[in-house]
Amino acid sequence: MRIGLPRAETLQGGSLKALVVTVLLSVFMFQLLRTVGLRAFSMASETYTSGTHSAAFVTCPNDTVARDLARGIVEKKLAACVNIVPAIKSVYEWQGKIEEDNEVLLMIKTRSSKVPALAEYVRSNHPYEVAEVISLPIDQGNPPYLKWIGDIVPE
Repeated sequence: MRIGLPRAETLQGGSLKALVVTVLLSVFMFQLLRTVGLRAFSMASETYTSGTHSAAFVTCPNDTVARDLARGIVEKKLAACVNIVPAIKSVYEWQGKIEEDNEVLLMIKTRSSKVPALAEYVRSNHPYEVAEVISLPIDQGNPPYLKWIGDIVPE
């Protein structure tokens, strides 16, 4: 019994082409599958307990307030990252009237244990009479990113 590739003269034109295409695809797919496998392994090897971190949201009246709050929050290690989302439109009821304002949204990534200190910082430094500070626990995410949040924000 002979094992290996058949001789070229025994293959017909279509069979030879199919063999060449199969070999080429195998070579190219190996690198792709290797990359995907390494990424999956790195994500699976990190552990994260659901709810350890939170995403908090704060609305601001303008870019200046948003930048000042964001910088202060990160400098004080109340969060690892604050995204500033410009030009949102808020519709809400305030003192019996329906209001509509342009605002700036802060998306804040932090430890759940830091949310009370974060809320206190925002209340103390925000121009609104009632500042919005809400948070949601992070259930899942990219493990290396979640680890980074934990590394940046102390317990």
